Amino acid sequence: MPQIKKILVANRGEIALRIMRTAREMNIATVAIFSEADRKSPHVRYADEAICIGPAPSTESYLNMAKILQVCKDLNVDAIHPGYGFLSENAIFARKVQEAGLIFIGPSPEAIEIMGSKLAAKQAASRYNIPMVPGTAEAIEDRQEAKELAGVIGYPILIKASAGGGGKGMRVVSNEAEFDEQMDRAVSEALSSFGDGSVFIEKYISSPKHIEIQVLGDHHGNIIHLFERECSIQRRHQKVVEEAPSISITSEIRKEMGRCAVDVARSCGYYGAGTVEFIMDEDHRFYFLEMNTRLQVEHPVTEQITGIDLVKQMILIAEGNTMKIQQEDLAIKGHSIEVRVYAEDSANNFLPDVGTLHTYVKPDGNGVRVDDGFEQGMEIPIYYDPMIAKLITYGQNREEAIAKMIRAIDEYQISGVQTTLPFCRFVMNHEEFTSGRFDTNFVARHFDPEILKSHSNEDAIQLAAIISGILTKNKKENELTQNELSAEIFSKWKSRRLRV
Repeated sequence: MPQIKKILVANRGEIALRIMRTAREMNIATVAIFSEADRKSPHVRYADEAICIGPAPSTESYLNMAKILQVCKDLNVDAIHPGYGFLSENAIFARKVQEAGLIFIGPSPEAIEIMGSKLAAKQAASRYNIPMVPGTAEAIEDRQEAKELAGVIGYPILIKASAGGGGKGMRVVSNEAEFDEQMDRAVSEALSSFGDGSVFIEKYISSPKHIEIQVLGDHHGNIIHLFERECSIQRRHQKVVEEAPSISITSEIRKEMGRCAVDVARSCGYYGAGTVEFIMDEDHRFYFLEMNTRLQVEHPVTEQITGIDLVKQMILIAEGNTMKIQQEDLAIKGHSIEVRVYAEDSANNFLPDVGTLHTYVKPDGNGVRVDDGFEQGMEIPIYYDPMIAKLITYGQNREEAIAKMIRAIDEYQISGVQTTLPFCRFVMNHEEFTSGRFDTNFVARHFDPEILKSHSNEDAIQLAAIISGILTKNKKENELTQNELSAEIFSKWKSRRLRV
């Protein structure tokens, strides 16, 4: 079996750091690549070697396959870990890596191709009696036939891009009168986003839960699941809050969903870490949605409740080792929640907000984990995903994990850009979330940006009052230095916030 001695991480920021830390624990050398915009990124300093791969645009840097492979050759790299995003689900890249005599720390190119097409994935999974949402089994060629099938399925229906993701190429059709217009929009968006205009239709589940199962497989046909993650708090069809386990399912559903996830992985000969996604309706019937053939952003919550380092397992599997973990060895211990800290203005339709991190102080303490790739003084580049960090908490139960998350959010100090932290705090305190009744429509049904705006105005008034009082005292007594003044302002402000 090949032993990996040096890994190039074909990614940036927090996920690059995350992978490198595990590699260092395994005594494996690491190579960072970075764009000109990321020259001061912590992952660049952390790696054993670092190479500038090109200008800021990802097409000229992190997506430059030829340049990445040349760096591997120049530095005697054994393997490439793609992280998530960028080239992580690119079958062409995975194949080029193998053809270059390198190890791709992920699944086979064939598995990526099959699961990269929603239609191909459904066809592969159907051989294992996996529950499917009623709809077309192939791309729509005859619009009239599709319209007739929609009538049989019953409106509302969902038009989806076969090569889609992140909500692109997806349209809800409420009735037949809307069919043609929404079909044209879906095809056009699919073409512009993915270069593939293939679409299909499914019954639209109006109030679904989004639940996914983590799987691991090796090269010897062994496949296990590591339980579920609840990912129903979303904006623009993209996740913001994730947790494990889900409060929404029973042990019987968990067992059956796990079996289905393993069979989906088996349908494409999967090895490495992957995630099988399902939607569940109000009657607790679940349906296969898609498979992500990579490490997920939210993988830390699974690590927290199982005690298993998923990156380490990916590396061991890539070396050809037989998995030592058996399904019966696994058990859920405690509860974990992750919130994604995006540089977005939650009070303004979650629009990206780039700028400089004038203040950046992370929370700490028992049960708190922060996966990030930024430091105070750094700029949030406009070229990439605006995620600053992943904030993860762990508790003996869900209530404890939520309490720790609220405390950690309150301790997180970020200024210079707007973030999703106020929204995440709103979620943690909302009765629909704490009760477990929430679904993917949570934002549309329960979130009003005016709530955050009113809180922000109250905060500004309170902060002004605190500063005014301290400055008046300081002027009379002349006893505080500038640093002491800042510390007292922050202390009084933080204690005031924690009481509300």
